[in-house]
Amino acid sequence: MQYGLQCVGGTYAEILEWARWAEAHGLSGFAIPDHYIRGVRPEVGAVALDALAVMSGLARDTDSIELVLLVSPITWRHPAVLAKTYATIDDMSGGRFTFGVGTGWLEKEHELFGIPFPDARTRFEMLEEVLQYLRSAFSEPPQSFHGEHYAFEAFDMNPRPDLKLLVGGTGAVRTPTLAGRYCNEFNSSFALDEEYRAKVRIARDAAAEAGRDPDALLISSSGVLIAGDTDAEYRVRLERSAEMVGSSTDQLEEGLQRRNSPRGTWTEVGEILSGFERAGMQRFWIQAFGDDPDDLTHAMERLGA
Repeated sequence: MQYGLQCVGGTYAEILEWARWAEAHGLSGFAIPDHYIRGVRPEVGAVALDALAVMSGLARDTDSIELVLLVSPITWRHPAVLAKTYATIDDMSGGRFTFGVGTGWLEKEHELFGIPFPDARTRFEMLEEVLQYLRSAFSEPPQSFHGEHYAFEAFDMNPRPDLKLLVGGTGAVRTPTLAGRYCNEFNSSFALDEEYRAKVRIARDAAAEAGRDPDALLISSSGVLIAGDTDAEYRVRLERSAEMVGSSTDQLEEGLQRRNSPRGTWTEVGEILSGFERAGMQRFWIQAFGDDPDDLTHAMERLGA
């Protein structure tokens, strides 16, 4: 299994430090989310930067690691902006950038910034049109696309590198279908084994139906890794994590159990990840949230990575 690191926020200097750590430790990729606030409740002093601007900096300040946007809500920007920004960051990084998109879910940040937040059905329509728009613009030759929300007139956009797309989300059917139809990577939320396996099957079937190689679709998941060498150590880390997110320990653990997220002793975490690997997961994005490099170094040793 591949391991990547997702840094959930911080100043550019902090994010760059994590990116260089991931690169130095041989991880398969480094990812950041695209949020204009940190957390469901914006906290005073919590730094939230524009993810695409950060990616431009990482493109120049790292050397070899894959850079992944995990993910950007399609409510933020017109797909023309996404197309040109993707081509720019791809050029700056030497082809190391993967662009992740989703419907968006955090309504609060839309309210705070005055950005429209359509209903879920409309956002899924917009997501598919964004994917169609980008595939049309970067195809060889370019193709015109006319949808309800967006339109692209075919022309030889320059530069026009290979397009690497990721779709991520919690949807059980529409999300994996769009990922299989258009993308290079499907980032699926953790779920019970059969539910997760069903999502993977839907994504690969959609790829085959679209005339794409279903085995070429990379399946990934992401999450905070809460674990310890002993159950007592796990409990200490669980309490610390609950305090950081403003939750009770019981509420946090209940949520982890409901999603079947990796948790517990390292032996238990290994068993959970092995189960997801058997269900189709190929890359696990470890979310850095209040960790330090020594914690993650220890984690990678325990995971055998």
